[in-house]
Amino acid sequence: MVRTRRSNGLLGMALVAVVGGMVGLSFAAVPLYRLFCQVTGYAGTPRTDVVEASPAVWGEGRVTVRLDANVNSALPWRFRPETAAVSLRLGETALVYYKAKNLSSSPVVGQATFSVTPYKAAQYFAKIDCFCFTEQRLAPGAEVPMAVSFYVDPQILDDPDARDVGTITLSYTFFPATKDGARKIAWRPNND
Repeated sequence: MVRTRRSNGLLGMALVAVVGGMVGLSFAAVPLYRLFCQVTGYAGTPRTDVVEASPAVWGEGRVTVRLDANVNSALPWRFRPETAAVSLRLGETALVYYKAKNLSSSPVVGQATFSVTPYKAAQYFAKIDCFCFTEQRLAPGAEVPMAVSFYVDPQILDDPDARDVGTITLSYTFFPATKDGARKIAWRPNND
């Protein structure tokens, strides 16, 4: 009888540990997946490097980067790139600007998500600095420039699957920034 209680107690503790581990992993899943995507370029997620490519490592090839901007319908903003595309040498750092305008009569905070297509080029697309790294707060009616600095790694030429890429699309979509992800923003557009 004592042996059965001890076995049941050990089994109960093991099950509690398994459930606790599963709960812990569920909370860690999103940050771990985001890290995996940034490291590997999986699902069109570009690398986020903090070092700038030097002219000594510029490649011979050129690439055109098209800029795309989108806004979730729940966010009362207008968002667009200042230029449609840039052409640069592989390894050359580019600085481009987007403009965002708050169309509502109250302050609104937005967060941008990003992707790179074609997906096979994402692991070679490296962001140095980007407005998408943090939430953006816009005052009522405010219009602000938002910068992103990036380069395309010359190692793309060493990848037989990606060396044919001549055009890359950098796409952003702004969403309302909320703590629970469920808050809706009610707004009426200004007539401007």
